[in-house]
Amino acid sequence: MNLSSLSFFRTLRGPNRQFAVIGLGRFGRAVCTTLNSLGYEVLGLDQDEGRVAQAMTDHIATHTIQLDSTQPAALKEAGIFDFDTVIVAIGNYIQESIITTLNVKEAGVTYVVAKASSEIHGKLLQRVGADHVVYPEHEMGCELARSLTRPGILDRFELDPDHSIVEVIVPPAFDQKTIMELDLRRKYGLTLMAISQEDNPESFEINPSPVMRLREGGGMVVIGDNKGIDRLTMH
Repeated sequence: MNLSSLSFFRTLRGPNRQFAVIGLGRFGRAVCTTLNSLGYEVLGLDQDEGRVAQAMTDHIATHTIQLDSTQPAALKEAGIFDFDTVIVAIGNYIQESIITTLNVKEAGVTYVVAKASSEIHGKLLQRVGADHVVYPEHEMGCELARSLTRPGILDRFELDPDHSIVEVIVPPAFDQKTIMELDLRRKYGLTLMAISQEDNPESFEINPSPVMRLREGGGMVVIGDNKGIDRLTMH
């Protein structure tokens, strides 16, 4: 269960089935791959012929096109302006990123998500019309810091500054205790959503029975106040 990826993909519009991703570097490839695996139609674009060819070979997108996204005529010819959602995944070339974002917004694209490499870059993207700006490197750094200071947390998705959904390792103190006995809601202000066992960590039982016993080393997904989550991981 990859909770952290939700922080980006929740920004994409649910009813939409078609996405255009401009920029096929590591971030753009990851977005294309995930959207494609979820069954969405994805158009991948990049100025670099090698990246476009590799994306085509790896089948990470429905269609791929090589073009210069700073040229409105090229974007129009590729049909980008007909997409409801466009992800501008150009992070290291600030000028190209800003011009591309401006191009797609001025052409009337409804929703544009843009990758920023710095705070100033992000502000400029917002100025030219980006509807949502993401900072992958910053978010990855924050996630690393949390994993080092809270090793019991396997994954985390922040709902807001005070509440999160986290996957944590079942601590020794919880071993062989039932969900009812743990009473997480009263003691920590948390709700248990799912559990997994150590021998099968990828298989989760959703909304488990109150009489189910937890086993040390397994996983549990809880939702609630960050303070309660912090107290839980101190066991």
